[in-house]
Amino acid sequence: MISSAQNFTSAQNVVDHLLLGVSDLDRGIEWLEERTGVRAAPGGIHPGVGTRNALLSLGAGYYLEIIAPDPSQSVYNFQIDVRSRTDPRIVTFAASTKDIETLATTARKAGYKVFGPAAGSRQPPSGKILRWRTLGVLNQLGTGGIEHVPFFIQWDAGSPHPSQSAPAGCQLESLEFQHTNPSDLSGALRTLGMDAKIAQAGAARIIATLQTPKGRVELS
Repeated sequence: MISSAQNFTSAQNVVDHLLLGVSDLDRGIEWLEERTGVRAAPGGIHPGVGTRNALLSLGAGYYLEIIAPDPSQSVYNFQIDVRSRTDPRIVTFAASTKDIETLATTARKAGYKVFGPAAGSRQPPSGKILRWRTLGVLNQLGTGGIEHVPFFIQWDAGSPHPSQSAPAGCQLESLEFQHTNPSDLSGALRTLGMDAKIAQAGAARIIATLQTPKGRVELS
């Protein structure tokens, strides 16, 4: 987990969860099950954000969140627009931190505008309410509907981590990035305490390799 930006940690090691964006949640669940052999379980809705999700564990402390518009909400305030994304894509990820206040201070000192820390919660279909705080870092590196710079999450003490209850069977093996400007992306991630494998490419991608009941699967 990231506690400060003084030491670089592999982005893969600080992943809390990957976000797989798609325009229809049921389609996303079916698509992921076809590839991995594991069916993600509905997680709940995000009131006021306009999204709902389904979750799949990637091992202790890691999970994948399929995120899609919630038809029952009339607003859409999620920072990435997945409403027209018929083919599921990894659109961003959340990085775990134990000290979100210090991280916010570090980002501000580096010249970034930040959003938060902001409290959030969600009521799963069954079980204890999940509570957390998140921090967003405004940057100009997002492209093609993909945000390589993550948002940060700190789970409240006593709040269960979703990886504990989400359907199991998959493991996160590696996380890599492709970007049109690897140098700038690397600099931004390092400011926030992370290092990552970033390749030059004409199109943005976040590439996660999973070990699954159907073998090694690459999602991007």
